[in-house]
Amino acid sequence: MKITRRQTLIAAALVCAVMATTTQAIADDEASSEAELAKKTQNPIADLISLPLQLNYDHDIGPEQDGKTWYLKVQPVIPISLNEDWNVISRTILPIQYQKDYAPGVDDHTGVGDVTQSFFFSPKQPTESGWIWGVGPALLIPSDNEQMSSKKWGAGPTFVVLKQEHGWTYGMLANQIWSYAGTDSRPDVNATFLQPFLSYTTSHYTTFAINSESTYNREARQWSVPINLSVSQLLKIDKQLISAQAGVRYWADTPDNVGPEHWGLRLAVTFLFPK
Repeated sequence: MKITRRQTLIAAALVCAVMATTTQAIADDEASSEAELAKKTQNPIADLISLPLQLNYDHDIGPEQDGKTWYLKVQPVIPISLNEDWNVISRTILPIQYQKDYAPGVDDHTGVGDVTQSFFFSPKQPTESGWIWGVGPALLIPSDNEQMSSKKWGAGPTFVVLKQEHGWTYGMLANQIWSYAGTDSRPDVNATFLQPFLSYTTSHYTTFAINSESTYNREARQWSVPINLSVSQLLKIDKQLISAQAGVRYWADTPDNVGPEHWGLRLAVTFLFPK
């Protein structure tokens, strides 16, 4: 059968149309996937393996307010599927700190602080009204650093509740930890942590966020209240997805003669490993 030029052109046009449609479908799927991923970065108990590395800087620390501190928080998040309905989310906070000029006669030092390990038992599906929640235990694990550790073992409850709609994410993460063992000469730990958060993610996967990471020391009856403002961007470097963040914070309240005072800085990068 002889194929005419017209038939050839029609066939070529059909092939191009199919290829264009397929390419657009792939692009739409990738955009939808990245939009969902950007949304998950704002959910502390998302079904997403991630490795946040958060670098913080504060100054005006110590009795004479001459001190400076840099501390890196390594915060791996690992979701584990229990069954068709439930996940358990492991969240670890490992702080590594450098402190300088804290007080006269006190040497500068670098070391690892106490580890906070949390486990959130969370339904895989939100509630009918769209709320996402998780609850479980929080553990305090002391390090062997004399300057940066409480030298206390602690435990208590933790929970998170949040809602995501129209680009907005808002909610609260909290825990209460009491010490139950450790060095007798060190003060007991009785601390409440409150982290209300609010963020908005744009169609270009840029997120503007405000939160507080407030701690109330019930033994000393003192608050530490930083107000954090940040902007983050979802990026792909080669094949690795990351979220890059920069921000500032204002210390609304701090313990007397300890600080920090006024403003601090934060830089963070989160490595994302979607399924």
